[in-house]
Amino acid sequence: MTSAPRRPARMKYVLFDVDGTLIDAVSNQRRVWETWAGRYGLDPDEVYRVALRTRPMETFAQVAADRDPSEGLALLHELEDEDVRSGVYTAFHGASELLHGLPRGAWALVTSNYEHRVRGRFVRTGLPVPEVIVDAAAVEEGKPSPVPYLQAAARLGALPADCLVIEDAPSGVRSGIRAGMTVWGVNAAAAVEGVHRHFVSLREAVPHILAWTSGPPGNAAV
Repeated sequence: MTSAPRRPARMKYVLFDVDGTLIDAVSNQRRVWETWAGRYGLDPDEVYRVALRTRPMETFAQVAADRDPSEGLALLHELEDEDVRSGVYTAFHGASELLHGLPRGAWALVTSNYEHRVRGRFVRTGLPVPEVIVDAAAVEEGKPSPVPYLQAAARLGALPADCLVIEDAPSGVRSGIRAGMTVWGVNAAAAVEGVHRHFVSLREAVPHILAWTSGPPGNAAV
């Protein structure tokens, strides 16, 4: 009598936000928006305050409603691309250890930025680049829609229940939860509403994320 062949074990996957989660880009974002505001003669503090909670086109509508939004967006893209080339970027402590410790093909990036900028920042910080990057150009609906995380799972060949989302922002947390995934929050003093688990820093979360990937697949929220 021969035993039935074993089914291959289901993998578990980790989907990462980028800015604020793996890379500290706060000073870069502030500098870009301050320069943008200066070109239009606007109050940089007010522009940055609005930009933190809105998408670029919504920001333009609030702070520069009398200006051509396409012109404003082109300038913003120009400044962001220049910042990737010349700005100073820092990966959060633990990011390199974590990403190098995950199996290739078992993780992805899901960002509201653009892939070429993400790649540039990863080169600058020495972080490995995954096979799958879902950026702003890849989806019509951005976070907090579940679409970006669902697309990442599909491209990895993963079930949502087998995916762990690592996020720092409320919109990203809502996106992951709506996608039916486990969501852990990092790099914040207080937990974002809805997260299944919270860590003050990415460094603190590293061993738990690596342990999660080796556990049984399914809804393992803690």
